[in-house]
Amino acid sequence: MLVAAVVVAVIGAALVLVYARGADSRAAEGLESVDVLTVTQTVEVGESVADARSAGKFATTTVPLDAMLPGAQTDLAALEGLFATTRLLPGEQVVVEKFGGESEQTTSLAIPRDKMAASVELTDPQRVAGFISPGSYVSVVYTGPGAGTESGTISRVLLRRVQVLGVGSTTPTTTTTTTEEGAQTTEQLPTTILTLALDEDEVTKVNYGVVTATQLSVALLTDDSTVDGLEATTADNLFED
Repeated sequence: MLVAAVVVAVIGAALVLVYARGADSRAAEGLESVDVLTVTQTVEVGESVADARSAGKFATTTVPLDAMLPGAQTDLAALEGLFATTRLLPGEQVVVEKFGGESEQTTSLAIPRDKMAASVELTDPQRVAGFISPGSYVSVVYTGPGAGTESGTISRVLLRRVQVLGVGSTTPTTTTTTTEEGAQTTEQLPTTILTLALDEDEVTKVNYGVVTATQLSVALLTDDSTVDGLEATTADNLFED
């Protein structure tokens, strides 16, 4: 019995040792870290990587591996000659999707390499009352003629998520309406030009919408906003859940 007890004790000690080593290994995996570039000072839209680097706006920071963002950079080699397409704030990781342009721009816009810049004029209600700034992401919403509906009018998300490159100055637009009785009403609405980063297909959709829509508008997005854009709203389903 004494021998058996000794054997059991040895086996138990061995199992505890194996478990402890496994726990240490799992803990080490959970604490695995990586060096990434982060922003130390605000980088403005259109600012070149070279200028930001010269101003000391980037630094290497160690972060947990599971906190490393997709596209995060460990050095500036892949960003040489590029410009910030959105405002970068201190503490955020440097990710490649926030830079574009291949050479010095002839305008103040930093256009992503696979995009083109196109503008649309909107009133204050159509552009979220002035809360949109360069670097914001928006959905473009179309409201206008639509085939196959009882009312002939639809409202639907035209573009799910596009980046705002620039916001022009606000100017008043005068509109005059005439009633059936012949009375005229003049109204001044502030309008602003938004410049968006679009691909070829998106440009043609926006241009078509400008010509045919009763109204084009944009909805301001956050990083967590979900936009499905699958079903159009019509008079037939307006009050459905």
